[in-house]
Amino acid sequence: MKKVLREILWLMPAIGLIGLSTSAQVKQPLQLVATTPLPGFSGDFDHFGLDLKGKRLFLTAEDHKSVEVFDLDGKHLHSITGFGQPHALVFLPDQNKMIVTDGDDFGMVELVSGENYKILDTIKLPPGVDGAVFNPVNQYYYVESGGDEPGAKTHDLSIIDTRTFKHIGDITLPGNQSEAMAIDRAGKVMYVNLKGTNEVGVVDLEARKVIARWPIPDAGTANALALDEPNHRVFIATRKPPTFFVFDTDTGKVVTKLPCTAQNDDMWRDLQRKRIYVTGTETTTVFEQKDADHYTHIGDVPTGFRARTSILVPELNRLYIAVSGKGKPDARLSLQVYEIQP
Repeated sequence: MKKVLREILWLMPAIGLIGLSTSAQVKQPLQLVATTPLPGFSGDFDHFGLDLKGKRLFLTAEDHKSVEVFDLDGKHLHSITGFGQPHALVFLPDQNKMIVTDGDDFGMVELVSGENYKILDTIKLPPGVDGAVFNPVNQYYYVESGGDEPGAKTHDLSIIDTRTFKHIGDITLPGNQSEAMAIDRAGKVMYVNLKGTNEVGVVDLEARKVIARWPIPDAGTANALALDEPNHRVFIATRKPPTFFVFDTDTGKVVTKLPCTAQNDDMWRDLQRKRIYVTGTETTTVFEQKDADHYTHIGDVPTGFRARTSILVPELNRLYIAVSGKGKPDARLSLQVYEIQP
């Protein structure tokens, strides 16, 4: 018996080493390959924009009142100033210009040169300008102009023709505010998180009206959204509690839901690997899509405080994440570059 016990005790360190070795071999779905510190910055970032041909990345620094320009390796190139509170932007490669939504005391969008970074023109919109989505089919930019007034029953979705830089109309959305949006490939249907009414809205872009509203069950503060058109699914993420939802676009019903990262703000669908990335504070949650109805949580990748703003660039196999510092005195703001792992 004593001999057996001695052999077990002798083997225990080896077993522990094997366990450590196996654990060390577990690969994260994202690998950090570059970090660009942003000293002198404070507050939140909001959205990214991409100039793939020109190898530039744009980041709206809403509290810093600027749009930051980086190369695609993460090197900081330039700060574009002159904004009140920049939120979203779209880069127009054919024009070498960008349109920035600016939600300071007065709502507006600004046309900015991609050559010298000067503000060329401005359109005044209702107060509370925030998120936006670009429709490549009709070249329209849909800009949300909601606010946070609890009594407001509707808010505007302003339509900007990017070819002429003109405000050509509006769509009325229910509630006082909306968040992320996605448009189908035909450019005819939009899905939007109606934050003010706690619903997912479906918008007919040709008729310019809401045609369906799907309640979000047992959760609130819906921010991130992504569309899986081939599988007839819409993904959303809420903050209260932090939950990933899958909606069937044919029925408007929830197919499944899973916990996800807190304070989430952006979500991306990786077609090649059938993954979904949800970025929030401290971690990025990664799900794998088994089929239209089944999803597996495959990891929570450590990132940083309020690392909510992100953009997936599949052409480069990279996910870019902005780490904010709002509310944390010792926070270190930065741009992180992650390579997607097999």
